Amino acid sequence: MGKLIAGLVAGVALTLVLAWNMASSLMFREVPSPFGMEETVARIQQNIQNAGNGWALSGLRNAAKAVEKDGGNVLPVLMIEACSTKYSKPILKDDSVRFLSILMPCKITVYKKNDGKVYIGLMNAGTLGRMFGPMVGEVMSHVAEDQKKFILFDPSKPAPKMIEGSPGAGPAGGAGGGAAGGC
Repeated sequence: MGKLIAGLVAGVALTLVLAWNMASSLMFREVPSPFGMEETVARIQQNIQNAGNGWALSGLRNAAKAVEKDGGNVLPVLMIEACSTKYSKPILKDDSVRFLSILMPCKITVYKKNDGKVYIGLMNAGTLGRMFGPMVGEVMSHVAEDQKKFILFDPSKPAPKMIEGSPGAGPAGGAGGGAAGGC
């Protein structure tokens, strides 16, 4: 009987360790970019603007700049913020899931690693959405499909110009929100 209980406890412990180690890869995705920082950001921004489904840019933040102002030195990290009122509206209208507004606007990060390459970081919206019931799961499955389009690049097309700051807030922007697509 002792071996059975020990085996059960070991199996549960192993399952928990595996779940813990895999959780980040289930919740977030990292994709290498074939382009440099600014071009990657500009192409994602253009894809968001062309995506339809109510998507609009709400800001571009430079996370590394805040660290630099505090005396630190990190590799570049840019956060593209976008929102779709088509997708945010049902979540914001429902008291039981309104706390998920913390995920709005949708962020996509573009960053450089020590290997010198540029990467794109995304939340796995489909997997995350399923954790919060059928309505949120349905909405977030659409977000996930659109996110796939945001990071599809046609290298035969010229690179667009990167949009800095927050649309409608001027070049200093960065606050998101406003009439230009904030959630």
